[in-house]
Amino acid sequence: MNAVLVLLVGCAILIAGYIFYGGWLAKQWGVDDSKTTPAHELEDGMDYVPAKAPVLMGHHFSSIAGAGPINGPIQAAVFGWVPVVLWVLVGGIFFGAVHDYGALFASIRHKGQTLGEVVAANIGERAKKLFIVFSYLTLVLVVAAFASIVAGTFNGFTADGAHNEDNAAVAMISILFIVMAIIFGLCVYRRGAPLSVATVVGVIGIVACLVIGLNFHPIYLSNNVWMWIIGVYILIASVAPVWILLQPRDYLSSFLLYGMMIIAFVGVVGAGLTGNNLSMEIPAFTGWVDTISTTSLGTMFPALFVTIACGAISGFHSLVGSGTTSKQLDHERDAKPIAYGGMLIECALALISLCAVGFIWQEYLDGLRTPTTVFATGLSRMVACIPGLEATQPTVQALLVLTVSAFCLTSLDTATRLARYMFQEFWLAPGETYKDVSGFRATLTNPVVATAITVVLGVGLGMTGYGKIWPLFGAANQLLAALALLTVCAWLGNIGRNNKMFYIPMLFMLVVTLCSLFQTVTARVKLIAVGAESVDWGTYAQAILGTLLFVLAIVLAIEGCRVIFGGKKKA
Repeated sequence: MNAVLVLLVGCAILIAGYIFYGGWLAKQWGVDDSKTTPAHELEDGMDYVPAKAPVLMGHHFSSIAGAGPINGPIQAAVFGWVPVVLWVLVGGIFFGAVHDYGALFASIRHKGQTLGEVVAANIGERAKKLFIVFSYLTLVLVVAAFASIVAGTFNGFTADGAHNEDNAAVAMISILFIVMAIIFGLCVYRRGAPLSVATVVGVIGIVACLVIGLNFHPIYLSNNVWMWIIGVYILIASVAPVWILLQPRDYLSSFLLYGMMIIAFVGVVGAGLTGNNLSMEIPAFTGWVDTISTTSLGTMFPALFVTIACGAISGFHSLVGSGTTSKQLDHERDAKPIAYGGMLIECALALISLCAVGFIWQEYLDGLRTPTTVFATGLSRMVACIPGLEATQPTVQALLVLTVSAFCLTSLDTATRLARYMFQEFWLAPGETYKDVSGFRATLTNPVVATAITVVLGVGLGMTGYGKIWPLFGAANQLLAALALLTVCAWLGNIGRNNKMFYIPMLFMLVVTLCSLFQTVTARVKLIAVGAESVDWGTYAQAILGTLLFVLAIVLAIEGCRVIFGGKKKA
């Protein structure tokens, strides 16, 4: 199949889905632009801060994007390009975008609180506690992984102790970018600078950061030192007012991602139009079992639907939408382009990733390239196929890798802030804030304390081997998506709105994740039973945590279904 055709037809289908299905959902749910959003009603200058739609889209898209929609489709391509395309398009339009839009809208109508409070109000307080514990543990794992990934991309030394120029450049650019974002926030929110003018200056600043960082990077620190620095950074960033760093940095970061997608689109289409053969070498369908990758993904069901997460549906998105985005939404009409539209843009990025791996399929099969490298190599070679751009391949490849790495840092402190919200809400009753309680609850729910606990757990796990339990993340993330769908479905049913569009997605994702967890747990138990040499603490942790997640999902599903189909909220 021709890559240009896959990309163009796929994008056309996504646009049609946004216009028709997204518009229909808004009418069914009763989106009302005359209602005051929590950002205005509860504005506090710290978490609740109204943001213009382009700025908030930058934050939301930067937080949910990153390596996810790149890694997943490339890894899942071992099942063939047809299953990947079908899941990205069907999953994106009818599963992921509905999930993201619903989570954001439900949070807006619950005073911008997280899905944990939506669960409490519509399913029950016990279900809320279980949901928050699950979500918090998932976020701690995200913090551990992203902190480790970012520290790895900043590590100034190679394995033999020599200076790593590329990593030092990434670190320098990231530092400059943070400084520029703070200046941007001060100018726009405190000096009243016009957003259009500030944006032009900001984009010029991005280019300046890239040029300076690539040519001047004197900071060379080890991986462990960077882990400590990153821990301090996310502690500060996650309790700082959103207008000073989160909003401006994510808004400016989005231009990097938009630029990456434009380069990718030009590469795929431009190379195809100039007469190059862009037929993807990936077979249409390889079989129901992965026999291609060095570490087999297993059977297509459930592996395909767990591996491709951010490119089709991801539970992490519901935490972003209900955690930070809902507290900054200026008008209810902005929810559709930001949540539903943002998810479909990720779907387009997933299709681009598939085109990239299809262009260098045989090289990917050798197992020596990471998905990020495959993405950058494939697209940069496509760009180099265009007459006049032949010499740009090394530069384009470096910029693509840099952009993907930068988004890990963007998602990192968003995840930390979300974990802080979850930790606080666990100890608070609906409507309470940390200022309303006393004693140990006042201490634990203090923003600095709640964030510090999260940072210690996340960074500590990252330094001691989060990879031991990371294989559970895929299933846990998709299980979170199933529970988010169930929660929004219960709320819509309680207020008398049409919620039937959630039935198939939530049931399907529950079955997928339960099957995946069952496979993981049974595999680990077998290893323990036979006394395999590979058994370590991570094996036991996966078996125990996998079992707990499985049971938790069953309990929450039962309580949620009682509300949805029985009409009763359980205490």
